[in-house]
Amino acid sequence: MDLYEKNGNILYILNVLKKYSDEEHKLSISELKEKIKEEYGEDIDPRTIRRNINLLQQKFGYDISTYNDNKIGYYISNDPETDFEPGEIRAIIDTFSYSTFIEQRMAKGIIRKCKNLQNVYENEKIKNYRVYSPKGRTNNVEVIKNIEDISNSIMNKNKVKFEYWKYCIVGDRVEKQIVSTPVVSPYAIIYDKQQFYMLAIKDGNKEFYHYRLDRIKNLKELAEIIKISKSEKDIEQYADTSVEVFSGDEVEIEAECNEYLLGEVIEKFGKNVEIAPINKDSFKMKLKVNPFGFKLWAMRNLDLVEVKKPINLRSEIIKIIEDASNKYLK
Repeated sequence: MDLYEKNGNILYILNVLKKYSDEEHKLSISELKEKIKEEYGEDIDPRTIRRNINLLQQKFGYDISTYNDNKIGYYISNDPETDFEPGEIRAIIDTFSYSTFIEQRMAKGIIRKCKNLQNVYENEKIKNYRVYSPKGRTNNVEVIKNIEDISNSIMNKNKVKFEYWKYCIVGDRVEKQIVSTPVVSPYAIIYDKQQFYMLAIKDGNKEFYHYRLDRIKNLKELAEIIKISKSEKDIEQYADTSVEVFSGDEVEIEAECNEYLLGEVIEKFGKNVEIAPINKDSFKMKLKVNPFGFKLWAMRNLDLVEVKKPINLRSEIIKIIEDASNKYLK
């Protein structure tokens, strides 16, 4: 046996334990020997297997239950500090399967990597699992790279430049067009409504704006240093109060809502909303938030929400309802 094969023994054993063993599937020494032969074409002596398992335990800290422990065989336990539980991996798989922010081939690649973290028994449970392609899934393959590059720029405190596209009507067609090539100071990446956004300040401005990562192309980190300082509190406040991720000034809003929306209001607005019951079927809410985003949320729940203040927002919603009524009733 050459040096490569001798040194490979411990990896053969470790990989077989990870792939084929758990508490419900303990492997005897003979079964370990057989699996190593099947997987790697190597015939390892039982004493070598035991010696290398001891080395994995003592030198590398792997939690391996042995025949002496359970009187059946060997299996490797998950490390709660570093290994994903099956339910955690399934949650990751589901996220990338249904999310619109990542291109389908990349989603499949990430899911394949997740499956490689599991043993064969957990993968058997999801062998027929397929990646769905929800409507609106992006075809921009740069999203993951954008996350990496923006994160590096934030760490380095450097500005970035990129191309930003939107859907535009051109004649009788709808096309994707590059509408700007801004230079911005990035501060954070936030997630809202199945989309990632870069929170940034555009050169020449002082206030936050956000850009969808799946609409960013050809992003480059610049040598220019970010000059405007923003605290974590500033970033958190923007993320918490910009309903539907719309930027702009905040106003104090009061509304009455059906009890059906109570859970959504608490989850969506969190600590920023004051709630007072009216009766068992309705409640009042008060918060300071971006009015445009709140208007869209209120209109989406029109039969369950009545905006009371400010008057100009209430009047704006009334006009929208009246205009819509005229369209449908004429």
